[in-house]
Amino acid sequence: MKVAVVTGASRGIGRACAERLADDGYTVVINYSHSEEQAQTVLDGICERGGSGMLCRADVSNPDEVKKMFRKIAAEYGQIDVLVNNAGIVKDEFLLMLSSETLDRCLDVNIKGYFYCAQQAVLKMFRKKSGVIINMSSVSSKTAIAGQSVYSATKGAVNSMTQTMAKELAPYGIRVNAVAPGFIETEMIDALPPEKREEYLKAIPLGRFGNVEDIASVVSMLCSDSCKYMTGQTLVLDGGLSL
Repeated sequence: MKVAVVTGASRGIGRACAERLADDGYTVVINYSHSEEQAQTVLDGICERGGSGMLCRADVSNPDEVKKMFRKIAAEYGQIDVLVNNAGIVKDEFLLMLSSETLDRCLDVNIKGYFYCAQQAVLKMFRKKSGVIINMSSVSSKTAIAGQSVYSATKGAVNSMTQTMAKELAPYGIRVNAVAPGFIETEMIDALPPEKREEYLKAIPLGRFGNVEDIASVVSMLCSDSCKYMTGQTLVLDGGLSL
């Protein structure tokens, strides 16, 4: 048995990653913060396809809740083989309109949350001298998008922390990589007005938005032995947007 923890797995990219890893044979822990009904739907679907897993509610920005979640996982399964740090928030605000509340919340979830979860997962991975951590970044860490100064900063931090974590943890058999999606067909893209969708599409050389399965496939690859010599890298999946 191998156990994968996916944060923010009740919808979007997190859901696709949880489903793909379950199909790969992992027992999947589906973390969520608010959407228990959606998270349960994900787990039900995994079980219907012959997979297994459990739900764990925790706000990843709260270190006490994160510790409680990982204690629960350890008590249930005794090990953690993969952590997908996916839970995050996007709150676009131009610099002069940026509130301290937005700044604090983005830093707490998108940066601190990754550290809290990685710390707890690594404590369990040390026992087996093996493990994989995937940090979800964004093309915004590579390309300037108006209104996303804070989001870009947090994802740039994710890229940097990925490199340093990789160097620190390599002697213990733990690999750390990041995935940086571009514009992906999720609720956020669906909510855009048609003219804005068209503007974004024109900027993508491949001429389409990505889908969540595109991201999940790369996460699956990074967790597999086909990437057993890769660590500290950020893979950009953006259809050429950042070129």
